[in-house]
Amino acid sequence: MAIRKSNRLPQTAVLKQILKRCSSLGKKQQDYDEQGLPLDVPKGHFVVYVGENRSRYIVPISFLTRPEFQTLLQQAEEEFGFDHDMGLTIPCEEEVFLSLTSMLR
Repeated sequence: MAIRKSNRLPQTAVLKQILKRCSSLGKKQQDYDEQGLPLDVPKGHFVVYVGENRSRYIVPISFLTRPEFQTLLQQAEEEFGFDHDMGLTIPCEEEVFLSLTSMLR
């Protein structure tokens, strides 16, 4: 009777592979500075989430003074309020949001 070699990796090798995958997943997540602000958002901008899929957009703070954008903010407050963890969510279709913000630039 011949002894077959197992194709299975030793447990330590399997654990190393799992740890490597987990650490690479962490690198894909958004990085934050020491103040808790996302590093991919330039100074003078903020993040909003728009549409059914909650697509993420970075917009300039100057939009906050525009009446057209203030209307969106009022709708957001009425529908979602401003006291939640998701970030600022704008309740409109992405196409409408993109059209409006392209006119504001």
